[in-house]
Amino acid sequence: MEWTDSDSGRIPILSWCNNVEKTAMDQAVNLSRHSQVWSHVAIMADCHPGYGMPIGGVIACVNAVIPYAVGVDIGCGIVAVRTDTSAASITKADLRGIVDEAGRFIPTGEGHSHRSPQKWEQFNRLPGWIDKRGRELAVRSLGTLGGGNHFLEVQEGDDGYIWLMIHSGSRNIGYRIANHHHSIALKHCRNHGEVLPAKDLSFLPVESNDGRDYIKDMEFALEYAMENRKRLMESFKEIYAGIINDARFCDQVNIHHNYAALENHFGRDVWVHRKGATSARKGQEGIIPGSMGTHSYIVQGLGNPDSFCSCSHGAGRVMGRREASRKLTLGNCNASMKDVVWSGWKKYSGFGKRKKGAPLLDLSEAPDAYKSIEEVMEAQKDLVKPLVRLNPLGVVKG
Repeated sequence: MEWTDSDSGRIPILSWCNNVEKTAMDQAVNLSRHSQVWSHVAIMADCHPGYGMPIGGVIACVNAVIPYAVGVDIGCGIVAVRTDTSAASITKADLRGIVDEAGRFIPTGEGHSHRSPQKWEQFNRLPGWIDKRGRELAVRSLGTLGGGNHFLEVQEGDDGYIWLMIHSGSRNIGYRIANHHHSIALKHCRNHGEVLPAKDLSFLPVESNDGRDYIKDMEFALEYAMENRKRLMESFKEIYAGIINDARFCDQVNIHHNYAALENHFGRDVWVHRKGATSARKGQEGIIPGSMGTHSYIVQGLGNPDSFCSCSHGAGRVMGRREASRKLTLGNCNASMKDVVWSGWKKYSGFGKRKKGAPLLDLSEAPDAYKSIEEVMEAQKDLVKPLVRLNPLGVVKG
């Protein structure tokens, strides 16, 4: 961990990342200059650039919420469950069956959802400003994976058991909520003459009607994301148990890594924003996934106060999507998957300059586009204690 004084000389930046690229550090400095950011800016070990605030960043605000400091995939997170299956007993044929069945029966990828609306008692809390198309997407997408770096994985734990893990969020509804309230925050800051270090850091006072509306809609998106992962895991477990006879499942961990919450730190109630970061209170169980094809970890938080009791949400990108699409090769990416049974690279649909049908190495979480998960874990050993190291055996990509 290093303390870095911003050139404003006002708020320090604490970084657990060994090599923060210039753009991400510039964004951290912008946060340190923000009128609503309190105490310090914490940068996790997986830090890389995002909208306004780095992904892998944690800040606290006393009387404000910053929509883009939460992110556009509100409630994105991880759920993991341990099975009672001995890791030594599962076969390649079992894994291929699980991966194929999951890919066949669980809607995955952008634009894919259930054919019929899903039932959920909380749908009556959908924001009133959501248009018809947004409502249709919300009720059909519950229990679906999404695209990009979202995944379903079968993993071998160093505890000797098979684990199931899922990465997904609030789908389209979280994106709509983030952008809707960011536009309101832009107007608020412009109308009140707020001087911002970047427009993407526009904020809303928590005691204003607009601030309360954002918090209400954000909390709905968090519940939607939690329910989405819960239903995905129920489907995944059903598929798994259909192939691994008599399989049983232990208690699961289901956590967010894009959210804001009212917490007490250094003796003060503040709104902690975790964007690409997870809560790591002392004794709290968490999940830190690696990139596709690399190890993941079940961890226990150490409650480090300087990190606002937080840790990384994963390995973190080492190159942006455009850079990855230019530099990564199919041969190297296939080699990095080694013996993992998986669903294959998503194909380019034909928009833009790339060749139709080309593999989307940049969007599919190719391991070479990400930092070393082992280096990330070493950098945050004062934030979390590893409990179980997981090795991927089977992967379904969004």
